[in-house]
Amino acid sequence: MNENKDFKPYIPAEKVTPEITVTSVIVGVLLAIIFGAANAYLGLRVGLTVSASIPAAVISMAIIRIIMKKNSILESNIVQTIGSAGESLAAGAIFTLPALFLWAAEGKGENPGLIEITVIALCGGILGVMFMVPLRNALIVKEHATLPYPEGTACADVLLAGEEGGSNASTVFKGMGFAAIFKFIVDGLKLVPSEINYTFKSLGGQIGTQIYPALIGVGYIVGPRISSYMFVGGLFGWCV
Repeated sequence: MNENKDFKPYIPAEKVTPEITVTSVIVGVLLAIIFGAANAYLGLRVGLTVSASIPAAVISMAIIRIIMKKNSILESNIVQTIGSAGESLAAGAIFTLPALFLWAAEGKGENPGLIEITVIALCGGILGVMFMVPLRNALIVKEHATLPYPEGTACADVLLAGEEGGSNASTVFKGMGFAAIFKFIVDGLKLVPSEINYTFKSLGGQIGTQIYPALIGVGYIVGPRISSYMFVGGLFGWCV
């Protein structure tokens, strides 16, 4: 791995600031419940979940900095970390536990109870945290200049914009408002198609793309090189 010894955290280790506080834990847990329930419903309906990290970062910044008038980026980071965990646990549960219900429908077992589902999700969450602790130094600290982590980068930019305040913080909410309006026009009013497709009649196939700002934002964060890898991988996966 390419170890970069110049890695410096935004908050120095010797600087002591509020981080794991009662406020950050309570707000984070509430967001985790909301995003977890929403993603569980969405995932079971359409087969995919949506990221909760970036919305949680925006909400945490709004609550901690704007409503509570506290200038604590570490508290906001804890809120978005706990809040996004609900989406991760929901995804892990809804993509695996339905198999138990299918087995039960075939007479190969019994439907799992609420306690059993809770224990499975709890064990999965604990295992994820325990495995991430030793991997953090290898994958994040040593490879921070190599692996872009677009979602984490976006969350960090949101929190840093809130920390700096002024025009940077307003840009975050303007972007959030624009995305909401765009989403309403495309999916709510259906005035603009959400996908653009082109059919190759001679090949009996079709190529298309979605026009959501979120996809453009991710492409901007990861850069043209990695975006091209993802594009070629998607094209290869669908065609072959």
